[in-house]
Amino acid sequence: MNFHPMIDVRLNPASLSFDYGSGVFGPQCEFRRIDDIRSSLLDPLCCGPDPVYAIAMDVGRISHRDELRSRRLLFGVVAYASGKLGKEFVHSQGHVHAISRHCRCSTPELLEIWQGSAIVYMQEAAEDNPGRCFAVEAQPGGKVVIPPGWAHCVINVDPGEVMTFGAWCVRDYGFDYRAIRAHGGLAWFPLVDESRGVKWERNPTYDACCIVKKHAREYPELSVWREVPIYEQFSRNPESVQWISNPAKVASTWERFEP
Repeated sequence: MNFHPMIDVRLNPASLSFDYGSGVFGPQCEFRRIDDIRSSLLDPLCCGPDPVYAIAMDVGRISHRDELRSRRLLFGVVAYASGKLGKEFVHSQGHVHAISRHCRCSTPELLEIWQGSAIVYMQEAAEDNPGRCFAVEAQPGGKVVIPPGWAHCVINVDPGEVMTFGAWCVRDYGFDYRAIRAHGGLAWFPLVDESRGVKWERNPTYDACCIVKKHAREYPELSVWREVPIYEQFSRNPESVQWISNPAKVASTWERFEP
């Protein structure tokens, strides 16, 4: 990887999986196959890499295991395949975070790109009117916050390279795909244009008017800084990421939030 996340997790690109170093725990990857995500693609019959992406949830240093559980926090790592999904860049199928039993609400997520080039796409709702729509570009070390209740996906915008990221979420995480699948995807499809850039095509099942393009930023309101890897942030001060599992701690932050 070309970014040091301050936790010994290593990509095995041949198998699209992760190996864990001494003192680090983690599970075998779960794979998302192309057949799993066809309902959210522009062309459900397209060809593409299979598996499309791999997820390892509940990763961390062994010394932090009890702290992670007591704070209801979960760290995950994800790898996206190189290639394309028909005319689209490789991306996840899109979801909304399900209601957590712990805090009784949908929860936010904090992502950090480790390798490759990514766009985190998000929209305020998965309803016919998706509200504001954002496409946030991020390179290795870039961080992106997804607010509670927003529909979103992550996109690998370099077809020639595997893309990886780490993310904080609530321990009793869940994904709600229903509304997005009913709409045949999110409000905008990320197509590959002639120069291998992103061409956004509107999904006609939504009443979406525009998409706002942004770059990954720091979040001083959440104590998230570019130079501090997000796992290291927890290691130094676990309370500083407690808003992940208890978003009410920073309730005012979510009002008219912009990523």
